[in-house]
Amino acid sequence: MHNSKFQKRRTLKKRMMTCSVDFNNKDLDISLYVFKPTVVIVDHLVHGLQHFSLLTQNLGCVQSSIFRSIHGNMIIWYGAWQKRSSDEKDKLTANLQSMLTNNVTRMAVLVEHNFLDAYAGESRDGSLTVKFCTGDIISMNSVVTTPKDLNDLCYAVLAIFRSRFSKTEGINAGLCMKGQSLPRVLCIHVWQSLQFCYSWILTSDHRKWMMPYLERFSTEMKYDIFRVVYVSSDNVMNLPYDSPQRMLKNEEESRHEQLMQN
Repeated sequence: MHNSKFQKRRTLKKRMMTCSVDFNNKDLDISLYVFKPTVVIVDHLVHGLQHFSLLTQNLGCVQSSIFRSIHGNMIIWYGAWQKRSSDEKDKLTANLQSMLTNNVTRMAVLVEHNFLDAYAGESRDGSLTVKFCTGDIISMNSVVTTPKDLNDLCYAVLAIFRSRFSKTEGINAGLCMKGQSLPRVLCIHVWQSLQFCYSWILTSDHRKWMMPYLERFSTEMKYDIFRVVYVSSDNVMNLPYDSPQRMLKNEEESRHEQLMQN
């Protein structure tokens, strides 16, 4: 019975549209925009980013997705673009910032944005891509170092990644990326369930097996778990559109109701 339910869940996931990133796609620029919500109803921010995703298609965005932190107060917008020159990326960034100002930044603080390159990965099914769809659980490890150490750090993180991937139960695929302008290495793992991710966190002595690879670097490390709440193939065209002004009005009403209840 359990196997039947698991197989059914996998079949349903296959039918859903997914984001797919090649492990070593030199023709793709990946952008990540990290937001800290300032609104009580975070769904308003997610809704605004969904419509932002639709607008980015006019700028050439190949695919996009939204990740929502499960335990923290963080939202990440992911976008994939055909490779561009530095000047073209500067123009694209300016356009995106303008669009965000009109649609999103009244509901969140933009903490960071960066372009990255995928340089390696692994998958359970033998494919050369990492795939994720709405509802999937994703964990992210981020390591920041100095510009001169970035390439060496990429090799060290890859060694860690490959040494642990086959031993980690419940992981579907993983991807390693390096920053183009920021000296950052980012690893994404896609899990079969949140329970598998928790089990890995609770039973692994991460410092013991990671530090031999990283101790010679000056690093800043971050870790978080996200749920994929949207991919660009999801149908949001029929969702009622609320302007940022309307969302903020709803937000103020919600804050007022909370104050009255307290």
